[in-house]
Amino acid sequence: MHHHGYLWTGPKQRFDKEGLRRTPRTSDLPPMETAHWLMKSASSVQGTWQEPKEAAAWLGDRLAEYEHRFTSQTDCDGNRLTLLVNSTSERLGWGGDVSFGFYLEHPVFLSMALVTCSPNRTAPELGCPQR
Repeated sequence: MHHHGYLWTGPKQRFDKEGLRRTPRTSDLPPMETAHWLMKSASSVQGTWQEPKEAAAWLGDRLAEYEHRFTSQTDCDGNRLTLLVNSTSERLGWGGDVSFGFYLEHPVFLSMALVTCSPNRTAPELGCPQR
């Protein structure tokens, strides 16, 4: 089992076009179901990790990278961000996926996901995009 990281930023208005986010569409938008990131091309993968803590650390680094652009003060809270990273590590440890979204300066939206692969709990029929 390993974990793939995905990240998308773009106009919130585009993110809200759910029809483009449903399978079998091949847009660059985040899919409606987190596991469906595995259906995207391998070039969509931002990183791959064997250990949940390493994948969660990537998430923490991305949160720190974008934190100054968050529109919500709650999203910027350091304790909250630490809890997100810790809970991400726990969830990945039992084979779960995580997906987070944050509003950045108007009208930009940030979507991040970590998806467990080989197999995925919710979609075990999906193959690994990097094989």
